Amino acid sequence: MKRSPTREARIRDEIIVDAREGSEQAMGWYYYLEAMLRFPFEGQCVSERGISPLRKDETVTVVAMAPEVECEHEMFVRIRWQGRSFGVPLAQFKGKQVDARTRQAIEDWHYWVSQRYIF
Repeated sequence: MKRSPTREARIRDEIIVDAREGSEQAMGWYYYLEAMLRFPFEGQCVSERGISPLRKDETVTVVAMAPEVECEHEMFVRIRWQGRSFGVPLAQFKGKQVDARTRQAIEDWHYWVSQRYIF
């Protein structure tokens, strides 16, 4: 994904502002996403991961952020899938028919991941 000065500024000035180390950046992201994502929403899987049972193009209901402790190295959300609820990487999803704030937050996270930034 091409670098975006607007997104870079939002990440620096709103999401990881004053974060000195990785764990502080992770919590900045966690609280930003928790505030911006409007749960529940429908999410469509955009990529398969070895740690997730979801397949590309599968649609699920995203119900909440995973617990903070699960998001120290990557952002996870809780989904309902086949009668169960569990956490999967947020990077696997795009929102379907979501509001502008939710879309922006998901796209911000996808941008962070695409730039290969780490905590």
